[in-house]
Amino acid sequence: MHLEFRHLRTIKAIHEYGGLGRAAEQLHITQSALSHQIKGLEDQAGVELFMRRSKPMKLTAAGMRLLHLAEQILPQVEAMQAEFANLRDGETGRLHIAIECHACFEWLFPVLERFRKIWGDVDVDIRPGLAFDAMPALEKEEVDLVVSSDPEDLPGIDFIELFDYAPVFVASSHHPLAEKPWVEAADVRGQTLITYPVERSRLDVFSQLLTPAKVEPAAIRQVELTAVILLLVASNRGVAVLPDWVVREVKYSSDYVTRPLTENGVTRRLYAAVRRDDREKPFMRDLIDFARAEARRLQTA
Repeated sequence: MHLEFRHLRTIKAIHEYGGLGRAAEQLHITQSALSHQIKGLEDQAGVELFMRRSKPMKLTAAGMRLLHLAEQILPQVEAMQAEFANLRDGETGRLHIAIECHACFEWLFPVLERFRKIWGDVDVDIRPGLAFDAMPALEKEEVDLVVSSDPEDLPGIDFIELFDYAPVFVASSHHPLAEKPWVEAADVRGQTLITYPVERSRLDVFSQLLTPAKVEPAAIRQVELTAVILLLVASNRGVAVLPDWVVREVKYSSDYVTRPLTENGVTRRLYAAVRRDDREKPFMRDLIDFARAEARRLQTA
């Protein structure tokens, strides 16, 4: 027996409307086409499905079996169709984010909290991009967005500008370098540099300041949490370089000083790397808008 979804819809419609005429109207087919469909289905089944002489038309025992099947399957099919439509229209989906910027967690969480309230049906997850190669994961659809400050020329991948930021030098207000208006690479020589546990190429202090000048600090101390980095800096246990949005409150504390890197300062840009096919999804556009808005809020706070 070859059973199709349209057969189940037919059984259900005739049962609900009690006759071929109204059922045909609901199914948007002619009454003769509907009658022909029922006859073909009964021929396949080898049994009658309706008691035709009753008014309204009633299902036989075999017809009732098909009705129960229709009541189980059709809602599942309709739910799946709605889910696919939402996926196609960008109203739901998956948003797994990889972060190549360790300090970005503190900036990103308020963005995701706002996003969650509007896009509750989108599956959001965060994977630290420091533990794996995020860009190949984006290409393989293992993640859907990568926060990065290092744009690449990758086929099918767009790097969307989020905002600019300044890496700034942070030291105790009692540190000798606190007297300087800005900090050069040579000033870090002989200092204990406190950093996140990240490879050098992903740290602004190395990529933008020390490595080009071929300068090494006296020691490097790696710390996971920003709050602990600031605690150690305030205790004069070392110096650090952090994004300006991280130290927005520090500049008002008498325990710290913040100074630009070099006389002209250093500016970096954060990007959202996404697959080109996903760029125009409504929830993706909203996330990027929320990220830019949060950056503006932090920079003016």
